[in-house]
Amino acid sequence: MARIAKLEIDDSGLPAPTPEIEQERRVAVFDLLEDNSFAIPGREGEAAPEGPFALTLAVRDGRLVFDTSTEGGDKVAEFHLSFGPFRQAVKDYFQICESYFEAVKRLPPSQIEAIDMARRGIHNEGARILQERLEGKAEIDIDTARRLFTLVCALTPVK
Repeated sequence: MARIAKLEIDDSGLPAPTPEIEQERRVAVFDLLEDNSFAIPGREGEAAPEGPFALTLAVRDGRLVFDTSTEGGDKVAEFHLSFGPFRQAVKDYFQICESYFEAVKRLPPSQIEAIDMARRGIHNEGARILQERLEGKAEIDIDTARRLFTLVCALTPVK
């Protein structure tokens, strides 16, 4: 059961998200809990912890924190990632999302589709960065990385 079964987002101390970002966050959490792949590799000759896992995403001391435990609450791992490698992808993602939300209101479907393709490309790039940053800490597939990247965007302190 290498998966996330419970997800909590600790966004205390962060500004409230826009309604559009809040909706994306809700969708990402729902989709993530429905279908994900998340495993913690074994360390120093120890067996890999078994899932399913409970994951809390938070920002502490300006870093993204993945606090992982068993469903029963036993601590499994906690790792902290710098926001630095995500900054450009997050900035680009927010800009393209803003363009997309505006386009939906006033542009024809063909132009909306082009913006959406660009949005997906940036989203995929952010997911790849997340997979790289988690290498050796957690194993996730690309769909899980995409959903987690949406949540990283929601927690990014500087947009």
